Amino acid sequence: MKVGIRDVARAAGVSTATVSRALGQGPVSEALREQVEAAVRATGYRPNLSARRLRSQSARTIGLIVADIRNPFFTAVSRAVEDAAFSADMRVILCNTDEDPAREAMYLRLMEEERVTGVIFAPTVTTTKGLAARAFDFPVVLIDRTGPPGAYDSVVLDNGAACATLVDHLAAQGYARIGGLFGSTSSTALERRAGYEEGMRRHGLAPQIRSVAPNAAAAMEEAALWLREPDRPEALVVSNGLILMGAVRAARALNLALPRDLALAGFDNEPWTELAEPGLTVIEQPVAEIGAQAIRLLFERIERPDQPVRKVVLSGSLVARGSTRVR
Repeated sequence: MKVGIRDVARAAGVSTATVSRALGQGPVSEALREQVEAAVRATGYRPNLSARRLRSQSARTIGLIVADIRNPFFTAVSRAVEDAAFSADMRVILCNTDEDPAREAMYLRLMEEERVTGVIFAPTVTTTKGLAARAFDFPVVLIDRTGPPGAYDSVVLDNGAACATLVDHLAAQGYARIGGLFGSTSSTALERRAGYEEGMRRHGLAPQIRSVAPNAAAAMEEAALWLREPDRPEALVVSNGLILMGAVRAARALNLALPRDLALAGFDNEPWTELAEPGLTVIEQPVAEIGAQAIRLLFERIERPDQPVRKVVLSGSLVARGSTRVR
């Protein structure tokens, strides 16, 4: 049962007007304010923190829910979104989920309580499965991740084609035992895995695939185990920047030189990928355009809520460096 301000007033033994003043920093005594706050805790009431903004028609806030702010890709996209929002005189509430569906659910509730103008969201596969049945009071644009067909506007990379490009590049360098190390929580990783498999089949090569939590520590552990095996891959394709970092650490821990002992390719052209000897081959994503397109779709959805759902698919570009050169 939903708890309202009247329930708080009844529990505190005061009027609803007094509750409103106490919660809104109005003119009440400190003892009365503490009395009302105790009633809030006892009833479980969750005040609408944006009610005053709504009444004044000044709610200009965007929610940005990303999967892992430690991932340089999401850091860069967040900056692009914030820049575009600032130019439009809008604020941004940034939430980090660590690929956890429970945290995603919590932050979506927060966005409802805050009555945000709109949300840009990078959901896990688990949360995506339930999005078709959700009804929000604000528009949602999915970023980096696909959603239920025809349900939400989205901005994504052509992930399959991008990963197939990495396989093509490695095959052209003469590598045949090409392993794929992919994240386990997102539609992005699934699409990149599919592109890897398609590329391997096109070259008549046998796919070797492992899945891992999409962070550097888990990737390092899994890659180190894999690279100790007698029939280990001679090249690895990995599905995001953090997994790439973990694979580099694993190679160094095992004293494997790139590319003499292992060729390595992945995603996201971050500065460290150029500085890590001998330079890492990556797919560069158009992160600024991804953020700008997401904001554009969100603003257009706010203005025209009944227009058809749109999916913007952008292309990545191969940046070939020493980690995949011919040995």
